[in-house]
Amino acid sequence: MFYRHHALALLHRRTHLPRALFHSCPPHAALKRFKLADIGEGITECEVIKWSVKPASPVNSFDPLCEVQSDKASVEITSPFDGIVKELLVQEGEVAKVGQDLCTIEVVDDGAVADDPALVPATPSDPPQQSSLSSPDHESTQPSHPQHRSSAAPTRRPHPLDPNVPPEVRAQSSAAAIDVLATPSVRYHARQNGVDLRVLVPGSGKNGRIEKRDVDAFLQRGSVQGATSQSVSSAAETVLQHEKDVTVELSRTRWNMWKAMEKSLAIPQFTCSVSLDLTELHNLLPTLNAHIPAHYLPASARPSPSSQVVSPTGFYAPPAPAEVPPEAQYARLTYLPVLLKTLARAMRDWPLFRASLADASAPPPEGGGRPKLTVRPHADISIALSTPTGLYTPTLQAVDGQNVYALAGELRRLAYLGRQVPCALTPREMPRRGGTVSVSNVGGVGAVESATPVLVPGGGRSGWTADHRVVEGAELVAFIEAWRTWVEVPQRLIADGV
Repeated sequence: MFYRHHALALLHRRTHLPRALFHSCPPHAALKRFKLADIGEGITECEVIKWSVKPASPVNSFDPLCEVQSDKASVEITSPFDGIVKELLVQEGEVAKVGQDLCTIEVVDDGAVADDPALVPATPSDPPQQSSLSSPDHESTQPSHPQHRSSAAPTRRPHPLDPNVPPEVRAQSSAAAIDVLATPSVRYHARQNGVDLRVLVPGSGKNGRIEKRDVDAFLQRGSVQGATSQSVSSAAETVLQHEKDVTVELSRTRWNMWKAMEKSLAIPQFTCSVSLDLTELHNLLPTLNAHIPAHYLPASARPSPSSQVVSPTGFYAPPAPAEVPPEAQYARLTYLPVLLKTLARAMRDWPLFRASLADASAPPPEGGGRPKLTVRPHADISIALSTPTGLYTPTLQAVDGQNVYALAGELRRLAYLGRQVPCALTPREMPRRGGTVSVSNVGGVGAVESATPVLVPGGGRSGWTADHRVVEGAELVAFIEAWRTWVEVPQRLIADGV
């Protein structure tokens, strides 16, 4: 009765029934384990992406069982048996080795049916047998002729993995089919583009193997009947299918930035912003540009010695200025060197902003000892520099002892070294202790009205964000006001010595 009711259920679903279920006597069932076959050269394992069947569901030969993904391609695996799926041994998302059991399928043991005389179908001379199958719409029984049903059923091509198919039958089926040589990735590529590989036999590869270029060439010239719109649609779908997420590991520089930003969360920070009137500086800049020392100018922009009517070195030739490397030469000043010079002048009046923690990386002293600050004799200012390999902060040392022209040349040189690939900055430009104030100039990138810099341990100051463990809010505001008096009245630098 179990097989009778199960067959009725399958018939009601209009599903092709395994042939053994038409026997009037209970068939002998066998449990087959379906293993993951070798789907390509060099492939040892695959991930099960999706199952197309569920336990207790019927399945026929060549019906899709599951889809697996290897390192090279995604392959759809079909069933080699007619039967009922009993158990899925590998779940979706799990990895299976080649030769590992994927699922179990209950199939009819044809050998047992043939060997049992009681299960041999009746001959025409026997009395007509009453069918054990009934339809929900017809309660009356009708004669059943299993041999007639078998002859009327459509013949199916034997599955190449079905062990119940005799070798000679499998050989005849293989001879009737066209031998297509192609790797799983090429088959997947052709299937996604709707290309029948049989029309491409033989391929351009070794021993007639079909290569990806054969499929691409077929798509380019189009099929014999193919419409242009369908070819364009297939190509667009292929492009979308190849657009996948890409995972990129952080570079060493970005990883260091990651760690520094995480450490900055442990520092209480105080921020403020201020607007500056650069009118006077703007009016002064053309005068400074007109008198850039000759050794800072590129060779093409230097004045000719013959243009001088009287030589200043006619009486005595003073020592020549230090040679400026080409990467440090320039023909125009910007605001940044002057802003750095005025900042250093304000730092000279405020020793607190020339100080840094004595040892920022050391743990707190035992016994409740107090941290110490180191006050430097000069103003050391770090510059945030965006480079192709990441963010760096080289340091301009003793800014208060350099003039505006020297600072402009040093900025040019640091930018040149930082933007080399690989980065050419050395510990000389990036000393371990860094600067006590850090400046980030993002105005050249976009129209930014305000920003909040971030402090990292050991840096001391960054922009107008101060370490609130050491600097009071009133002290930072007063320091900014002191700097403002130098920026808005740059003529003060004349008396101080530019």
